[in-house]
Amino acid sequence: MPALETPFAAALNRLLGAEQWARERLAPFAGEIVELRAMPLPALRFAIAPDGRLASADASASPSLTVALGPESLAALARGEEHFMRSVEVSGNAKLASEVLFLVRHLRWDAEEDLSRLVGDVAAHRIAGAAKDFLDWQVDAVRRLAASAVEYVVEEKRWLVTSAEFERFGAQVAAMRDDLERLEARLRRLS
Repeated sequence: MPALETPFAAALNRLLGAEQWARERLAPFAGEIVELRAMPLPALRFAIAPDGRLASADASASPSLTVALGPESLAALARGEEHFMRSVEVSGNAKLASEVLFLVRHLRWDAEEDLSRLVGDVAAHRIAGAAKDFLDWQVDAVRRLAASAVEYVVEEKRWLVTSAEFERFGAQVAAMRDDLERLEARLRRLS
C-alpha cells in the first residue's frame, strides 16, 4: 500500500463519517474499487465498504472506476471548480463515476468546525478567517504575477499578439484573399 493511501483514506473517511447522506450514496457500490491517479504521485486504490466508507483495496484487483488528474488539474483548480472538473478524466462504471463526481462537488470539509473542538468557537473562527485571507492573498498574488507575465510576453517582448491584433491580421488576410480572387477573375476574363 502506498504511503499516501492510508492518510488519504483516513481523511476521506473522516469527511464521509460526518455526512450520512454521502455514505448512503456510496453504500450501493460496496465492493467496487476506485483508483485515483495524480502524476507523479503513485496511484491510490480504495474499496468501497458496505457502510459507504473507504477501505484499502487489493493491489491485484482491477478498478471499477479510474479518476485521473492531469498535470493541468492544479492550475484548473486555481481557476475554479468548473475548470477543475473539466480537467478530471474518468473511466469505468458510469453510475459510480456520477456518484463520485457528485461527492467531489458537494462534500466539503468544515475545517472551522473541527478546529473549534480544539480551540473553541471564537478562536477557530478567527484562525479560519486568517487562513482564508492568506489563501485569498496567495491566489491574488498568483493572478497578478500571471497577468504581469502575459503583459511582458505580449507588450514588451512581442512573443505573442493580443486577440485584437490577431483578429485584425485575420481580417487583413481575408481581405487579401478576396482581392486575389477578384484579380484572378479579371485575369480569366481578359484571357
